[in-house]
Amino acid sequence: MVDTNQVLDMIVRGNLSKLIVAIVVILIGFLIGRFLGNLTKKVLKELNTNKILKENLGINLPIEQFLSGLVYYLILFVAVVMALNQLGLSTIILYIILVIVLVIVVGLVVLAFKDFIPNVFASFWIHQKNILKEGDKIEIKDVKGVVEEITLTEVKIKTKDNEVVLIPNSLLFKEKIKKSLSLGKKDSAKKD
Repeated sequence: MVDTNQVLDMIVRGNLSKLIVAIVVILIGFLIGRFLGNLTKKVLKELNTNKILKENLGINLPIEQFLSGLVYYLILFVAVVMALNQLGLSTIILYIILVIVLVIVVGLVVLAFKDFIPNVFASFWIHQKNILKEGDKIEIKDVKGVVEEITLTEVKIKTKDNEVVLIPNSLLFKEKIKKSLSLGKKDSAKKD
């Protein structure tokens, strides 16, 4: 006859060792993820990624922080999956975790681009309708000046005081723009 104490002892020892291994896997994943995330951030900073994107594409996104965080969480996710496998949990739980992570990542990407996308669409609209061009004298809100540059995300206006003011392109949809024509006449336009 089988002794129930022996069976229970085997189950507890087996599961306890699996639990310890799973915890160690997560801790190692945390350390490796943190190291590689910081390394990614350092390398991207050395390459001046944020500055290059801003100067060449007019995109002001913290890509260094985003990619380093992505590396960290991806490695941590792999460690959690390995730990769950070590515990013998079914693949359905892994699929649920994967779906949750994907929803979170998509949500974060949408939040990261929530201001960028309307500004890009407004930029295309400005160029297509020829609303503004460099050298135009305009007034929007409380800012008067000359349009210095129209980028993918913003309009740079130089004021009388030689200050450069950045106006998001999406604001041009919402605000009244007063534009001085080359003939000296005032043209006031409201964007719908």
